[in-house]
Amino acid sequence: GGNQSVRDVEKRLKTSCEWGLSDIEAEKRQKEFGKNKLDEAKKTSIFVRFLSQFNDFMIIILICASAISAVISYIEHSNDYIDSIIIIGIVILNAIMGVVQESKAEKSIEALQKLAAPQAKVKRGGQVKQIPSEDLVVGDIALIEAGCYIPADIRLTETYNFKVEESALTGETIPVEKKANAIVDQNASLGDMENLAFATTIAVSGHAEGIVTEIGMSTKVGKIAKMIITDESPETPLQKRLRRCRKKAWNSSTCNM
Repeated sequence: GGNQSVRDVEKRLKTSCEWGLSDIEAEKRQKEFGKNKLDEAKKTSIFVRFLSQFNDFMIIILICASAISAVISYIEHSNDYIDSIIIIGIVILNAIMGVVQESKAEKSIEALQKLAAPQAKVKRGGQVKQIPSEDLVVGDIALIEAGCYIPADIRLTETYNFKVEESALTGETIPVEKKANAIVDQNASLGDMENLAFATTIAVSGHAEGIVTEIGMSTKVGKIAKMIITDESPETPLQKRLRRCRKKAWNSSTCNM
C-alpha cells in the first residue's frame, strides 16, 4: 500500500476514511480472515525437544558408529571405548544446543507477542470506538496517539507531527517521522516507508489515522514470527558441518563416476 495513494488503498480495501467499516462488515471480515494476533509457537516439554534432536540421519549414523566402535572394542577385549564416549558426548552436546536454540526461538515469539497493542481506536460507522486490537480487520480506520503501540500494519491517511520508533523491526532507535501524503517505492526498505506504520512499533509523538492493510501473521512482524515458528529446530554447528561433509562426499562420488 505504500506505493499507492490513499484513495487507491481505500478503494482496493473497500472502506471509507470518513466512515470506516460497519460492525457487520467488520464481523464478516474477521470470520473470513481471522483475528489480529500472532500465532503461538508449539509448546513441547524439554524432554520431547531433547529426543527430537536425535531425529536426524547424520546424527543416527554417528550413534551407530559409536555403537559399532564399542562392540568391536568389546569383541577384541581392548577396552578402548574412548572413541565411542567422545562421539556420544558430541551427540549429546549437539542435542543440548538444539534444545537451547528452540527455547530461544520460543522466547522470541513470546517477546513479540508482548509488544502487541491490547486496545485499538477505530472508526466504525462514523463513530470512534475502542476495541480489543485482536478484533481489528483489514479496512478498519485506526486512530493512533502518542505513547501507543501500532496495532497492525497501517497505510497512514492523516498525520500530525507523527513520529514512530521502529527499533522492534529495523533496529533503528531514532524515531522516524511519518507523512501520510508520501508515496514510496515498492522496494523501499522498512525504514524508508514514510506513509506506513507497522505492528509492534510505537508512536512517540503526534497522532495519526490510517487504513489497516495487514493483520496478524500477515504483518511485517507476523512474517518474522512465521519464520521463527516454521524453523522449529535450527541447525546446530554440528549438523551444519555434517551437512557440508555429506555434500562434499556426494560431489566427490559424482565426479568420480
